[in-house]
Amino acid sequence: MGTAIANARTHLARLRRPQVVWLSLLASMTLVGGGLVALEGPRSPRSDGLALVAPGRTPSATGIEAVFRTRSELDRDRWARIVIHDSGSHYGSPESIASVHESRNMRGLGYHFVIGNGAGAGDGELFVGYRWLDQLPGAHAGGPDAEWHNQRAIGICLVGDGDRRPFSRAQMQRLADLVAALSRELGIPADQVVLHREIAPTSSPGRLFPESALRERLLSLR
Repeated sequence: MGTAIANARTHLARLRRPQVVWLSLLASMTLVGGGLVALEGPRSPRSDGLALVAPGRTPSATGIEAVFRTRSELDRDRWARIVIHDSGSHYGSPESIASVHESRNMRGLGYHFVIGNGAGAGDGELFVGYRWLDQLPGAHAGGPDAEWHNQRAIGICLVGDGDRRPFSRAQMQRLADLVAALSRELGIPADQVVLHREIAPTSSPGRLFPESALRERLLSLR
């Protein structure tokens, strides 16, 4: 009787051994996976896109038509308006703005385009964000109709604080070229090019933004 019991215990131990091995392997994999996540650190804000050097800065500068070489097919039926913003700070880059937006749960860079001022990004450099390249809604507009504007309006941000200092000549030239190109390609009329302060309780793009000069420039480009 004692021998039978001993044999049964030995048989059960042999059956359980593979289960123990698999459980140990699974636990090890879980620990390794957790360690890799810890080593990678927090997820970086999404700010991938295409940077177009300002005209005149280099002989190989890419023309404004490059903005229409999107990764997803251009959604002509979506875009009905253009909203112009400023970043609210003298220094800024697509990455730094994306970090701010990420902290506000905006899933990376909220603008479709960013135009640099030489402090953080090249003066007049045009950054084409992933939302435009993939033809995705923005996360840039406030105000009572914010949802509509984020879904249907193209968000363009000038790096700088328009309440404290004027924007650079290179920035304004780039902005006019971009707005004119988007308006022509998408059939957006002049009265649908608006400043953020017109739709939301903000001063953006600032009291020093040269709206009249921009609109005159757009008329000449059209």
